[in-house]
Amino acid sequence: MGWIRELVRRRAFPLIASAGLIVVGMYTTTWGPAMLGRTEWALPYDLWGTLIATTRLAHGNIGGIYAPGTGLISLPGAAVILVPCAALISALGLSLDIPGPHNLHPGVWLVAGPYQIALCCVTLFAADALAERLGAEFWKRALLVAASASVLWSVSARWGHPEDAVAVGLLLYAILAQSRARPRLAGWLAGAAVCVQPLVLLALPVMLAVLPWRRMVPFLVRAALPSVLLLGAVAIANWHDTYRSVTSQPNSPVINHPTAWTSLAPQMAGQNVAAGPFRLATIVLACLCALVVRRYWQSRLSPAGEAGRPAAGWQADDPWPTPLLASVLWWVALTLALRSFFEPVMVSYYPWPPMAVALITAATLSWPRLLTAGVLAGALTAAAQGPSHAVWIWWVPIVAGLAVLLALSWPKANSRTAPVRPRAGDHPRGIAARPGTAPGEA
Repeated sequence: MGWIRELVRRRAFPLIASAGLIVVGMYTTTWGPAMLGRTEWALPYDLWGTLIATTRLAHGNIGGIYAPGTGLISLPGAAVILVPCAALISALGLSLDIPGPHNLHPGVWLVAGPYQIALCCVTLFAADALAERLGAEFWKRALLVAASASVLWSVSARWGHPEDAVAVGLLLYAILAQSRARPRLAGWLAGAAVCVQPLVLLALPVMLAVLPWRRMVPFLVRAALPSVLLLGAVAIANWHDTYRSVTSQPNSPVINHPTAWTSLAPQMAGQNVAAGPFRLATIVLACLCALVVRRYWQSRLSPAGEAGRPAAGWQADDPWPTPLLASVLWWVALTLALRSFFEPVMVSYYPWPPMAVALITAATLSWPRLLTAGVLAGALTAAAQGPSHAVWIWWVPIVAGLAVLLALSWPKANSRTAPVRPRAGDHPRGIAARPGTAPGEA
């Protein structure tokens, strides 16, 4: 039982923040609107389609995941993570009727709400673990978790997209595993993340950039296998609906927020546009970012770099030094931000993933930077809930705010973070340090 107490002690901040977010999330969706005189609960309607898909999956109807009535456009992992909740909903005989004037207080939310908000909190634990790995100060970790929980409200309680939060949480744990010289585990975690929400594909090139060539193919196989198997099974059961939903990625600039790129996107029925082609373009940009990362760290850690440096190479058997981990996290935040920069149609929770990652690197910097980043992230989250459909009023300020947040969280080469110390399971060596520097400060 000693290890449980130690784990609770080390992750006390995320535990407290998770409990607080569940309470706040349930209050703001149910009792809060009632106190303002509203008769209908303020529920995340997007969740209902995923719940319907999950319930079909729980009953063995694999082909029904993308069939009409669900609106699911993510990969099947988005439904898989809600299967325990769907099983409980079915056991209790709760209705999945869409909330509205004829369903003001759906009882299913009292089950699905706490479950999906708790799922979203995986990112809080991953962020705290990475901040600890980077040597962030105790109270900076507390502020990091508080800021992360506040911006997570938009994804969980407001919009009901636990797949985004779970995917980013799994991605962060994959980066943590890779930094501890566990590339196999990192590959499987990255694969699970992609299977839940493919937006994390934007970050995979950066993870590949810090792998040696011989490790890249096995990593890609592990990262692709969960999605290939699960999506293949669903496609066999219902090819037409699966292909249409996964490839076209329809979105509505009338319901959601248009951007500067909306007019360039392929038009679809019902005033929708296809977001898929633009998302392929952002993956290309993410690959270019990965090339920058690889060239920079090769110049710092290889014999071809500055004269007099020892040959450290790109050895996957070595834990990462602190600056490398901080740099990878920042570039991951940038690649995730590409979605907001180049998406033809934006939804209010889209800016959350880069903010969640950028706050981690900000926690390793000075107090003023961390406080400013936290306040800015909260302001962006609040501003993103605005109803405006004007590009210059809504989209441009959001993109500008994300750019400022990324600038604030840029990891300094001489940032005062503790060196990465090997833990249980880490390789005992570590990347070679420059002469006269401590391990982890190479």
